[in-house]
Amino acid sequence: MTRKIMTAQIRDDKWLECRLDFIWTKYFAEIRQKNEQVLSYRNKIFIKFGRFARYRLGSIRLIKKTGVSLITITAMFKASSIPKEVVDYTIGHELVHYSHGFSSPHPKLFKYPHSGGVVKKEMRERGMANLYQSYKEWVKTYRASLRRRYGW
Repeated sequence: MTRKIMTAQIRDDKWLECRLDFIWTKYFAEIRQKNEQVLSYRNKIFIKFGRFARYRLGSIRLIKKTGVSLITITAMFKASSIPKEVVDYTIGHELVHYSHGFSSPHPKLFKYPHSGGVVKKEMRERGMANLYQSYKEWVKTYRASLRRRYGW
């Protein structure tokens, strides 16, 4: 009889890089990483955990000095209690911004990053509706827990 040994996966920056590579390959393969100044780097888009934030789950910015686009994800997502689909949704959300020209060298497609629900629409068109649904379900319970905790 064999016994399965369950090991908890450590969520660190390496784990985030793997999630970014998976999401890029599966949903954004046709989008070029256009950060041309960064020829010495294998990836032109980097990802890392940032500080713990309750409300800003992710962000993307263009570091002008190096030409690198950097996605920062809340340290709250290091907890294995947060569904992997929620982390994937957040990464996908930031990649939609990148593809729309926000914090990237791509041309800006819209005046504002969330104009008229473009992120949700783009994610649905790319086949990421399941990630969006997982996120919506999680955020509903997350907000309820915040209301209970802080008495809003």
